[in-house]
Amino acid sequence: MASNNVKLLGAWASPFVLRVRIALNIKSVNYEFLQETFGSKSQLLLQSNPVYKKIPVLIHADKPISESSIIVHYIDEVWASGPSILPSDPYHRATARFWATYIDDKWFPSLSGIARAQGEEARKALIQQVEEGLELLEDAFGKCSKGKAFFGGESIGFLDIAFGCFLGWLRAAEAMNGVKLIHEAKTPGLAKWAEKFTADGAVKEVLPETQRLVEFSKVLQAKMRDSIPKP
Repeated sequence: MASNNVKLLGAWASPFVLRVRIALNIKSVNYEFLQETFGSKSQLLLQSNPVYKKIPVLIHADKPISESSIIVHYIDEVWASGPSILPSDPYHRATARFWATYIDDKWFPSLSGIARAQGEEARKALIQQVEEGLELLEDAFGKCSKGKAFFGGESIGFLDIAFGCFLGWLRAAEAMNGVKLIHEAKTPGLAKWAEKFTADGAVKEVLPETQRLVEFSKVLQAKMRDSIPKP
């Protein structure tokens, strides 16, 4: 597939954009990555996603598709000749979607909220929420993987992508807060999974470096502080 037929509007630091990039890599789809500038929205983005006005947006044959999970579904269906991303069994597919929704709606907001926490107690409470969520995902990994390397079995699947796209930011949170969130003692399954996921060829070339995310997070925090009205 020629890259001029597939375009991805996104930003290097966005975990939701990373989801799409991993899915495209799994399917061996060539694409043009059009990076949006932080703090502004291009005319192409506004035209392509006029409802939410946010990344990622996949443009395939001049047709835009928005929202990361929807895009991953689309990629799996359109490039069906490549490795399957979604489980073929309806129950397993529903289970993967359930946990992906939990990650987006409950777990990731706690992780991203750590950097914005006001005070030490609030920060510790959010870290505890992240850890409790990881324990739930550890149990889910055991049930979904059935002893294999990934949530999806022998190869990376939908839930692997949905959760794994946040590993860079999780490691950045660990580095900035002096904590270990995924480790062999409490979440041994996830610890092994994370190593294999980040080493996979579809992931390692697009996963942002931890230190780069740390520096980017510091810039974001500084902008947030500057935006707070002075008394």
